[in-house]
Amino acid sequence: MSEVLVGIDPRDLSVPALVWAADEAVRRGARLRLIVAVPPVHDRLPHAAVAHLSALRVRAESMLGNAEDLVRGLHDELSTATEIVHGVPAAVLCERTPDATLTVVGSRRLGRAAEVFSEGSVAVPLTARADCPVVVIREPGNTSVHPALIVVGVDGSPECRAAVAFAMAEASLREARLRAVWVWPRPLLSHSDGDEGLAERRRLLAESIVDLSIRHPDVDVEQVVVRGHPVEELSRASLEALAVVVGRRGRGGYTGMRLGSTVHGLLHHAECPVITVPPPTAGGAVGSPSGADRSRARPDRPAPAG
Repeated sequence: MSEVLVGIDPRDLSVPALVWAADEAVRRGARLRLIVAVPPVHDRLPHAAVAHLSALRVRAESMLGNAEDLVRGLHDELSTATEIVHGVPAAVLCERTPDATLTVVGSRRLGRAAEVFSEGSVAVPLTARADCPVVVIREPGNTSVHPALIVVGVDGSPECRAAVAFAMAEASLREARLRAVWVWPRPLLSHSDGDEGLAERRRLLAESIVDLSIRHPDVDVEQVVVRGHPVEELSRASLEALAVVVGRRGRGGYTGMRLGSTVHGLLHHAECPVITVPPPTAGGAVGSPSGADRSRARPDRPAPAG
């Protein structure tokens, strides 16, 4: 059975992330795996570290129980599994992503430096290294717009194709509209701009989605080319979206870079969940949610915590 992973923070339960993950698991007919990582203790004497670690474990068990109760209240029929693991949270979750359909985490709203360098950071290192799409819930999606809207950033790079594929499939699952947005940076020199450049980008945008649109004829796709900064324009589009979908690294990256600047910016500024899609691997394509036939899995008994 495919699985949707959700990371549970033992210090502060992210209800929006848990609700999103549970809904996605039901939508895909997948099992929901709730994971709490108990971080290592480095700043205490050995005897104090043991006591502190024990207290963290007790808190983790309590938070995991609360999370499972909430999920059962939402979807009594949902198959779930629970896990408490000792280790750095981002690393624990990353190790489990190769077999997952989707991984969902809340945002602790850390500053940029803390997101990159703090051992407790989860969103950035997980997004940069996961083998499946990662949803970071900083703000809940807009549910007042009907029909629902999903936004995907397109730049013509190979990485964006996986993002478009995922966004198209997600829109189909949710019976939502899809807005494909190509952000065209403003020129440094005014004479380097023109109608010809705009027409070329519209052509490239259409080429980026045409094959996938054929696979999902039920999805209403809007194609938009806008001038400006990618983070600013996609954040503006996020105001009315359920989610913004982007590739892990676009044309602005460099060799060896795991996460593009647009993703970094959106994780801090988007007004809805941000879904980052890794490039496809040699073993198969990323971007088609498992369980797309909407079949529901028969509930299993919850796995014991630990």
